[in-house]
Parts: sequence; structure tokens; C-alpha cells
Amino acid sequence: MITTAFELPGYRIVRSLGVVRGLTVRSRSIVGNMIGGLHAIFGGNITVYTTLCEQTRSETFQLMIRQARKLGANAIVGMRYDATELMAGMAEVLCYGTAVVVEAQQVPVQDQTGRSS
Repeated sequence: MITTAFELPGYRIVRSLGVVRGLTVRSRSIVGNMIGGLHAIFGGNITVYTTLCEQTRSETFQLMIRQARKLGANAIVGMRYDATELMAGMAEVLCYGTAVVVEAQQVPVQDQTGRSS
């Protein structure tokens, strides 16, 4: 379970295992830049860049999950993405969150009168 919130409804955090992250540095290819440049002239969604961004975010997400599993986590809370341009045409994409161990909360059972037991 992964959430951008700091808690999971119906679960309680039993143990916090610390920050986990996935990091990828990507650059655009010359061909990608030419295709992107042509798309920019005509306007609209520049699919070559959209695809690159989606692949990069997915990769960093999977790296973060892998690190959390190695620590023994069964959930990640406070998940975020961050990106920084390192130089022209090269960017760092970071996905991070807090690895935690959660367990389902016991829900009180109500009898027919509505009283919890």
C-alpha cells in the first residue's frame, strides 16, 4: 500500500522504517529532441517527452518499492516525487516516502442494539 497521505484509513502504523527512495537521472536523446522540437512547433501534447517522463517516474517508483521491501515494509506513506534539472537536457527524478509496517485496525462489532462489543 502506498499513499501520499501520512496515514492509511483502517490501518495503524506499527513501526516506521525510515525514508526510502528511488532515483533516476535521464537525458533526452538527439532524436527525441528533434521530434520534440517538431511537436513544439505544431503545439499540443509532446508525446515523446510525456512517454519519457512516465517511464522515468515509473522506474523511480519501482526502485522505491524495492528498497521498502528490503527493509521489511508493507506500506509507504507520504510518497512524493521531485525533479531537478542537472544541466540542459538532463534531469534527476526522485520518488520518496516513509517505509512503514502497518496492521489492520480492529473494528468494534456492534450488536443489534448498536452497542459496541
